[in-house]
Amino acid sequence: MNQRHDIGRRTLLRDGSLVLTATAIAPSLLMERQAFADNSANAVRIGLVTDLHYADKPPAGSRHYRETLDKLEAASQQFASDQPDFLVELGDLIDAADSVEVEQRYLKTINTNFAAICDERHYVLGNHCVDTLTKQEFLAGVEKEHSYYSFDREGIHFIVLDSCFRSDGKSYGRRNFHWTDANVSAEELEWLRGDLKSSSKPTVVFAHQRLDVSNHHGVKNNAEVRKAFEESGNVLAVFQGHSHQNDLKEIGGIHYCTLAAMVEGSGLQSNGYCVMDIQPDGTIKIAGFARQASYQWDV
Repeated sequence: MNQRHDIGRRTLLRDGSLVLTATAIAPSLLMERQAFADNSANAVRIGLVTDLHYADKPPAGSRHYRETLDKLEAASQQFASDQPDFLVELGDLIDAADSVEVEQRYLKTINTNFAAICDERHYVLGNHCVDTLTKQEFLAGVEKEHSYYSFDREGIHFIVLDSCFRSDGKSYGRRNFHWTDANVSAEELEWLRGDLKSSSKPTVVFAHQRLDVSNHHGVKNNAEVRKAFEESGNVLAVFQGHSHQNDLKEIGGIHYCTLAAMVEGSGLQSNGYCVMDIQPDGTIKIAGFARQASYQWDV
């Protein structure tokens, strides 16, 4: 049985990065990490972006939709240098369009550029991804079959979540929702609990809507989701977007890291993206670029 002990951390500033150090952790997870290290596993390197909101339309407020193409190109150059094992896009890859045809054109344009960066890519569904499209149309456009799933790399378990469900359990699509009514469906929550129980590996979660706040940016039933994370004893961190600004919370010994949106602000100095390394001992280091903050969490 997995048990999670309270985790105490001290926060330090090191080389401009926030460092959070664990002083205690669940024995089962420590044994898993030790086995991970003893097997000479490699670090996992991940390129992360969120809230690109690409659209061929004029700026609106602080969102500069067309500039996303240049910002993504700048990120791609960094990723080419750092050679991540895979990329994760944390939602809102595109912005809303007036028709399905136009929104599919937005998706094809931005995903052609995104797909050129790395062979392995993972897409988290954001509310803007299915403003005009259905989930099936979006997933077909990025050549994916499922909106939530899990996979393993080098001894780490990764989970991709979909919070684009209404309170009544119906999927978002074709403007049938209000963006503040974000939920993990009962079916997905049941799958999540089972998936977490099936793996004893250190786990990292990718989401769009926030799982750490109760305001309009938060998933309405996120307390149930967090309970599943905490009961598993294995979740290291959750990476999310949606609110467009850097933020970091620790709840139940788990880091909830919200990343900066690529679409916000004009010019490459307003870009936001990062490269994350997960070391064999479970240490997570995030190198942020432009507006994206950097962090390091040591075990």
